[in-house]
Amino acid sequence: MEPTKAYQPENLHYLKMLARQYPNVQAASTEIINLHAIRNLPKGTEHFISDVHGEYEAFLHILNSASGVVREKLDDLFAATVSKADLDQLATLIYYPQEKLEEIERETADMREWYRITFHRLIEVCRLVSSKYTRSKVRKAMPPEYAYIIDEMIHTHYEDNDKRDYYENIISTIIHIDRAANFLVELCELIKRLAVDHLHLVGDIFDRGPRADIILDSLMNYHSVDIQWGNHDVLWMGAASGSRTLVATVLANSLRYNNLEVIETGYGISLRPLSVFANEVYKDCDIHRFQVKLNSEDEAHYTEKDKLLSARMHKAITIILFKLEGQKILRNPCFSMSDRLLLDKIDYEHKCITIGGTTYPLEDTDFPTVDRDNPYALTEEEDALINQLTRSFLHSEKLQRHVRFLYSKGSLYKVYNGNLLFHGCIPMTEEGKLTTFSIGGQELSGKVFLDYADLTARRAYYSKPGSEEREFGMDFLWFLWAGRNSPIFGRDRMTTFERRLIADESTWTEPKNAYYQFYNDPAVCDELLKEFGLEGPHCHIINGHVPVKSKKGESPMKAGGKLLVIDGGFCKAYQKTTGIAGYTLIYNSACFRLVSHEPFVGRANAIRENQDIASTSVVFERLESRMKIAGTDVGRQLQEQIEDLMALLQAFRNGEIIEDHKE
Repeated sequence: MEPTKAYQPENLHYLKMLARQYPNVQAASTEIINLHAIRNLPKGTEHFISDVHGEYEAFLHILNSASGVVREKLDDLFAATVSKADLDQLATLIYYPQEKLEEIERETADMREWYRITFHRLIEVCRLVSSKYTRSKVRKAMPPEYAYIIDEMIHTHYEDNDKRDYYENIISTIIHIDRAANFLVELCELIKRLAVDHLHLVGDIFDRGPRADIILDSLMNYHSVDIQWGNHDVLWMGAASGSRTLVATVLANSLRYNNLEVIETGYGISLRPLSVFANEVYKDCDIHRFQVKLNSEDEAHYTEKDKLLSARMHKAITIILFKLEGQKILRNPCFSMSDRLLLDKIDYEHKCITIGGTTYPLEDTDFPTVDRDNPYALTEEEDALINQLTRSFLHSEKLQRHVRFLYSKGSLYKVYNGNLLFHGCIPMTEEGKLTTFSIGGQELSGKVFLDYADLTARRAYYSKPGSEEREFGMDFLWFLWAGRNSPIFGRDRMTTFERRLIADESTWTEPKNAYYQFYNDPAVCDELLKEFGLEGPHCHIINGHVPVKSKKGESPMKAGGKLLVIDGGFCKAYQKTTGIAGYTLIYNSACFRLVSHEPFVGRANAIRENQDIASTSVVFERLESRMKIAGTDVGRQLQEQIEDLMALLQAFRNGEIIEDHKE
């Protein structure tokens, strides 16, 4: 084919630009050969995790162990030759190399011999986990200071006597010059790096657990990751964007569950202005409905004065929240949430409220800052307080860094290697149709609505402060957090008002979107996949958000395996309901494997006792043949590069682009 016929002038210009990188036939040909070779390698392992909710110790263990992939490699190599106790120790060493090594050094008399044996084993593991990558990719993953040495050791054939001496001399020298500990740590990190090619985090990094910031620090250092925003992530993204409503929500949630460590220690945000305000304004108020939930450990450290202050702070910020939410609903009739305007429905004389035609007694009507004639207006003091707290979120350098990362690596959904990933749901009607949202004069549903929602969420952070785009974007982030049938909330309403103020628990229900009825139907799942351009036997929807109640017999596999719910169950508060600590998913070149996890024993116990998370792995779908990179999204991108390079070759040979033979 003539390149001038295949390429218009602007495309020939692109080939000339490509020629700067590949200036002659030899360079272009070499790259074509390399790309073809990569496409014929096995597909890398994908690791799917969801709903970690700030439980950083359990998350880091799952990350380090790759949901059992690392231990599986150890068993493949050494189960017949190494004792279980030694394998347990080796696994822990790989997960926590520095901490475990310190313990071993205290308990081992001859560290030289221990190092020699352990280095042999770790190099064997390195050799196995690197086998599906190009030598170049493995070399790039290696620590620079040891890249040459590790590369030599991985590719040494031990049965060759000369090479054996060479290999042993390298190990002896490392030990002799006192670099063994450093080298071991780097080997362990390399194994974990190569065990998983890509990580998917399907939402909800924040809230409930103690330190979401530690989780985000680890994700920012991870080699390859994408994130599908969960409702709790969007909540913090909105707070970091400057949404006063979502700042109030973050604080109300954190106070409710006594989860202030991430705010104060993690992000350096002071709550003193709120405590001073609450102690002054709510000093003599009824606060019994705003008591903070404390676990047994916290209970022992909290005085009655502490509990009183926390409850006052919780009530103060919650009333501010109710006002700000009302303002958003009034400002955005397109959200169709006027029925959630409740402050103005309170009957103070009779201490009751009418919701949906039914009247309920209120447990608390002691609201000193609420103007009965204008209930959604902040007092001057409330306005100043929420502005000050919002500035603290905007000026937290660490929070802003983390939120920028969430925007750069995240999205509302992801289509990746034949799978559709999203946290919550694709909103559907009771009739099984896609829900239509009327926003900005447009009627949006399905993929089009999610694309609109993703773009609007980004405008909340990146548009000019004070602009209409930014202001509506922040309002829309609140809608994504708590709006009717939001794709990441997935419920008809959020009943925070009812839970705080009404004793009748029937008012607390938050009906789920119809999606959660229809997602058991394979035909519905197939139609949803087609909506996002996916079709075929190995395409799946992968969800988080809703804990799987395993102890009641619920399965994470829906619609005959077309849809998978992998709520990680990391949050300890949910484990009584689920019976386990949730699920993760592994997708390698041969199969899909669901892994169910028992609750984590804690980092200290894991290191000291070599206790892994007790997990059960089930292969639920095998591929007909081992998938190669050619069959992945990356493989298709490589094929496009090959086709461009083939066109460049033709342009060189036709003389349309002159080769550059550099000396």
